[in-house]
Amino acid sequence: MSTSRRDFLASSAAAAAASLLVPATARADGTLPAESAGGGAALARARPTVISSDNGLRGVKVAYDQIVAGGDTLDAVIAGVNIQELDPDDTSVGLGGLPNRDGVVQLDASCMHGPTKRAGAVGCLEDIATPSLVAKAVMDYTDHIMLVGRDAKRFALEMGFKEQNLLTEKTRQEWLRWRARLNPNDSFLDYDGNVDIKFTTGTINMNAVNAAGDVSSVTTTSGMAWKVPGRVGDSPILGAGQYCDNGVGAAGSTGRGEANIKVCGAFLTVEFLRQGLAPEQAGLKTLERVVAMTERRLLDDRGRPRFDIQYYVLGKDGRYAGVSMYEGAGFAVCDERGPRIERCAFLFRRSEMPR
Repeated sequence: MSTSRRDFLASSAAAAAASLLVPATARADGTLPAESAGGGAALARARPTVISSDNGLRGVKVAYDQIVAGGDTLDAVIAGVNIQELDPDDTSVGLGGLPNRDGVVQLDASCMHGPTKRAGAVGCLEDIATPSLVAKAVMDYTDHIMLVGRDAKRFALEMGFKEQNLLTEKTRQEWLRWRARLNPNDSFLDYDGNVDIKFTTGTINMNAVNAAGDVSSVTTTSGMAWKVPGRVGDSPILGAGQYCDNGVGAAGSTGRGEANIKVCGAFLTVEFLRQGLAPEQAGLKTLERVVAMTERRLLDDRGRPRFDIQYYVLGKDGRYAGVSMYEGAGFAVCDERGPRIERCAFLFRRSEMPR
């Protein structure tokens, strides 16, 4: 059930009062005590669960089935997001992703593997449809975490990935319509959000936990449509686009990447989990930090952000939540009850969103 900001503040006050009775500090190894993470006793075994942004409904089922069959959590969530990366009709990631200002599709991705504490990422990757798999290759086969640009592509080709044109005719036409609308003196701060010209910040984040409590996360995107060439958003940045800690849980984000980078949103959310907050409370507190860190030009006269952003939060015990700045967003989840879309909790009602 969706939660308003008023309900959230009330529940936060109750959680704060409870924390006076039950310490929410982590052990020296970073894991949570059995009685923390929301006050309930920890389960002997976690509940296998996969959560994702709402474009991952097909993917969470694929990932969940792999996990319950004994597959690794990171392999599972990457298989889940590969569905969107390889779908030419999904214009927010991978093949068919909306291009930058010059008509070039540049992709970003990152992943983290909780059990081994390893991670990998790529930024501004061109001509390779599955940046999530390239990010995992960086993790598996190098001592680095992030590769970018032409050298990320060179690495991918050396690893056996196949080069292909990622700009479909559908996305080329979208780009041509956008370009035809520009005036010579337009700048990147002049966009008015005209609904006739598609403008996206589309991304897919997916997080999973298995019965042993092992956690992994991945985020992949083609980034903001029509972006300045070379722009990197939050998706490939550990602690922003996604983050996981095998002793606590995982979180990831979709929406305005620049806002998320400034608060290290995924890391902050996981840290709130570590302090004992439930997933929904943790995500909503991160959204409040986003509001506090938003520059004036992006706020209306009531202090409401002129953008939306979502977080997908998963505790290592299988509890989960999706949260959004504004009412109406959904997220995908799959557990023993099967794949489904649930509604995000929110800070502000849809009617409060600036027009």
